Amino acid sequence: MEIIKGFPQAKAALSRQVTDDFYRVSSDLRKRLKEMFGTERPEEAVKQIITEIRNRGDSALIGLTARIDGVRLDSLEVGKQELNSAYQKVKPELVAALKLAAERIEAFHERQKDSLGKGFSMLGVAKLMRPLERVGVYTPGGIASYPSTVLMAAIPAKVAGVKEVILTTNPKAGGLVPPAVLLAAEIAGVSRVFRVGGAQAIAALAFGTESIPRVDKICGPGNIFVVIAKRLVYGEVAIDGLQGPSEVFIIADEQADPEYCAADLLAQAEHDPLAQAVLVTTSQQLATEVSREIERQLEGLPGSAIAAESLKDRGKIVTVANIEEAIALANLYAPEHLCLMVDSAATYVDRISNAGCIFVGSQSTVALGDYVAGPSHILPTGGTARYSSPLNVNEFIKFINLINLKAADLRELGQAAVTIARAEGFEAHARAVEKRLSPGE
Repeated sequence: MEIIKGFPQAKAALSRQVTDDFYRVSSDLRKRLKEMFGTERPEEAVKQIITEIRNRGDSALIGLTARIDGVRLDSLEVGKQELNSAYQKVKPELVAALKLAAERIEAFHERQKDSLGKGFSMLGVAKLMRPLERVGVYTPGGIASYPSTVLMAAIPAKVAGVKEVILTTNPKAGGLVPPAVLLAAEIAGVSRVFRVGGAQAIAALAFGTESIPRVDKICGPGNIFVVIAKRLVYGEVAIDGLQGPSEVFIIADEQADPEYCAADLLAQAEHDPLAQAVLVTTSQQLATEVSREIERQLEGLPGSAIAAESLKDRGKIVTVANIEEAIALANLYAPEHLCLMVDSAATYVDRISNAGCIFVGSQSTVALGDYVAGPSHILPTGGTARYSSPLNVNEFIKFINLINLKAADLRELGQAAVTIARAEGFEAHARAVEKRLSPGE
């Protein structure tokens, strides 16, 4: 991990720069892209995929799944029998864990929905609230599978009142979808499940095919191709955000446990070589101990190669003079996950303005937030926590303005509207009001 001493150096290192790191691909992947799409550029390949889906629908989905995933599909949709059999194929302890997580997620978002209110009306105008009709949830399913992401995306949508939730995920060999993902879909109340992934799934959700219905919004994380596809279809459909590689930013003082700090840094680093794990501490001794502890915990860790690469290329341990400097760096960096492993941690929460989720104290590990705490783990990354929010009930609710004016309102407001309309050069606007002010003239 890179060692940085002092606030000025850390500020320079942690300032978010426009970077194409997430859009870089390996030489092997560039070769594959060239063979399949005649280009080494991911964005150009995704554009071709989107065009194919728009023009050829289901047949393009089946063909692209065979070309990209090496899976030949007999059907795109997962049938009821396969969904119902998922319970028998998942270990009872995982069933119980997913149900507990679902209860927590639903309870959190029900409380959030209650806090939104029910709209309002005043002086002939009002705000109406309406849930989206149909939402698409994308869940990655390449090497691993993520039933937790199904819960974290679908449950807030259902709580918001979305009538139809469509799930897409990469199929495994034989076109199978992992039973745990199907079980999570059943628990979360997903309406339909389709065995298709990648950019082609995003295009199908955005434009619709013979089998997959067009949705109003797409949510859920994915790889570089999914992120590019979401960006390209935005405007045709709403999206929740462009979630990139995972991040954790830990603020720790001399009382923090080095084992906990190291464990939480590794927990993010094992996601992806592009993941970013940062420790900012006021204690040089803790910095040294955490560095040693990381090396110790890496030994025997499954997937240690990925975590080690992430920490080597993007991990940082920073020492600063005080907690104030650490908080300033956190607000500058705007991390996905911000951990406060400091004495009286709760007293610092009000000073945090930029973070996807704040984890207060040593017991609030990010891993609990990933699975069972309750708030969605689909969070803003790449510094976008400066202006965006975690996936929540609000993402699935739209607002409609209502104007219902009476004659008295017209007399009170009409002349002002006429004056503004003529100032802007819109005579027809002005006359539309005047005809009501003086009918028959």
